[in-house]
Amino acid sequence: MSQSGLSRRRLLGLGAALPAAGALAACGGGGDGTTTIQFVAPEDPKNLEPVIRGFERANPGVRVKYTPVPFDRVNDVLQARLGAKDTEIDVFAVDPPRVSALAARKFLRDLSGYREQVRRDVLPGQDAPSYFRGRLWTMPIWSSTQFLYYNVDLLRKAGIEPPSSDPAARWTWERTVAAARKAQKAGAQYGLLFDQTDRYYQLQVLPASLGGGSGVSPHDELTPEITNPAWVKAMRWYHDLFADGLAPRGVSPDQMNVIFSSGHAAFFVGGPWDVGVFSAVTKLRWGLAPHPYFAGGRPVTPTDSWGWGVNPYGANADAGLRFVRYAALTKAGSLQTIATNPIIPANAAAFPTYRRELDRQGGDASAGAGALMDHELRHTAIHRPRTIGYIQFEDIMNKAFADIRNGAEPAARLRSASSALVSAWGQLR
Repeated sequence: MSQSGLSRRRLLGLGAALPAAGALAACGGGGDGTTTIQFVAPEDPKNLEPVIRGFERANPGVRVKYTPVPFDRVNDVLQARLGAKDTEIDVFAVDPPRVSALAARKFLRDLSGYREQVRRDVLPGQDAPSYFRGRLWTMPIWSSTQFLYYNVDLLRKAGIEPPSSDPAARWTWERTVAAARKAQKAGAQYGLLFDQTDRYYQLQVLPASLGGGSGVSPHDELTPEITNPAWVKAMRWYHDLFADGLAPRGVSPDQMNVIFSSGHAAFFVGGPWDVGVFSAVTKLRWGLAPHPYFAGGRPVTPTDSWGWGVNPYGANADAGLRFVRYAALTKAGSLQTIATNPIIPANAAAFPTYRRELDRQGGDASAGAGALMDHELRHTAIHRPRTIGYIQFEDIMNKAFADIRNGAEPAARLRSASSALVSAWGQLR
């Protein structure tokens, strides 16, 4: 998302023969002359195969052994193994808001010597979450944003003019809900879906648009601020989507884009990777528009995705660092990370290729998507909070969002979540 647990699909054409970057010097290794890098992440192995093979071709004598760990277990696994100073992990994936907690516990190698190169080679602002207390701890691999997708036929049936793709004509949430209700009355099963239902990555922007902040005090990273009027109003709005039947209860996030691609929902909030999903559905006519905001508030959009860090205790950490640099700081390596995993590359040189392919892939439906994505990353994107207590924060908040979706009274549920955060964070002070 984090971007965290995103539904990723193939971006057609992007995996075609990618140029190899200049060879990096091979590293010393075992008795057979081969160095093996141990890499842990929550990705499907096929998504990382291109970058692993590209790096190995550029670095004869170095091999990467990849161990996938399920998304919902990766943080527990890493904390247990890194806490024991496990030397068998060299490189691991890091969700950006968890950088602070991992760095504070000395689970990440300090990469500050590469800060200028990262600043030069990464999209503007996308390196910000990689820092903690002035030091660089990870290198950004991917980024993200969110669009408002719409079903052309359902809107036409309801007599609704589709929203414009121009950010200057961005719809408000109020207008979007009104249109969703009208579409539902005209036959749509659902009016408005969120791809990552109940996840902080996607829902942070609701109170933030109203001026409610991230939920974490900017003055004290271990003080919750989730009970202010903006948070209550945003969560009341979220609660009512499901209470009114505009969005479905009891449906998991991985089914949301299935509902939309099957033609059963008027609007869907999801990422650029969904362009490939929807383009592959021949009977679906769709378009995309800027992410909405609340009337009287400001436009804000989610961003960030996984970065990669180096285990300071890793047996082959130096070779691991070369692998991370290859994936993050070379155009070839960056493109290889998205060859079968169509999420925005954080590498600035690779980004134009992704942008052109996004425009091309959906034909008329996605024309202009690249420019909109670029605009959102530059002007409306907000990072998740940096706090050593983010792991507890995300867990507590996601449970609160799920309860609110399923009918809990928003103000009371936010108060109980705030109390839980105070208790959990008290142990970190």
